[in-house]
Amino acid sequence: MTESTLHVPAGITPAPHSRPWRSREVLWLALPAASGVLLGVVWWVLAPGGLNLVSGNPDLANAANPDSWLPRDLVLAGMMLVSGCFTGVMLDGKLQGPGAGRRLGFALVGGAVGGVMAWLTGLLAALLWGAAPDPALGLEYGFTLRSFAVLLLWPGATAFVTFVLALFGVLSRKPVK
Repeated sequence: MTESTLHVPAGITPAPHSRPWRSREVLWLALPAASGVLLGVVWWVLAPGGLNLVSGNPDLANAANPDSWLPRDLVLAGMMLVSGCFTGVMLDGKLQGPGAGRRLGFALVGGAVGGVMAWLTGLLAALLWGAAPDPALGLEYGFTLRSFAVLLLWPGATAFVTFVLALFGVLSRKPVK
């Protein structure tokens, strides 16, 4: 029996296998989503109605107190803004070359998923470790988010910081003479 041989011309090399989803680009989606879980626990620990470490006011420790609703939303909003700014700064410099739009898209979707994960984790932490809500008041008087626009602050801050840093990059270039 004879073995067949394959003759490949010297000038032709096989094309490298290109993966459509590179693992480094998917990290821009996975890391913000995973950090949303940590932010949700931190939100419950800091916010009024949770452990209330930010204000320390015993009147705001009750999740059913309407005076605690705005500060609770503001604590999560501040955390979403800081996370979005951090994501945008980390993304700076990675918006050149192939796949730049995909990285930005992954970062924006990851920020949105991270915001939702933070909200849901905060609700879960309140159910597990918080006081039981009074059923006579209804479901809307527990530890929850009142302004759902807060969930858009992470991707919004990421997009804004990315825009500003890209604008400064364009404006700082010297014109070619």
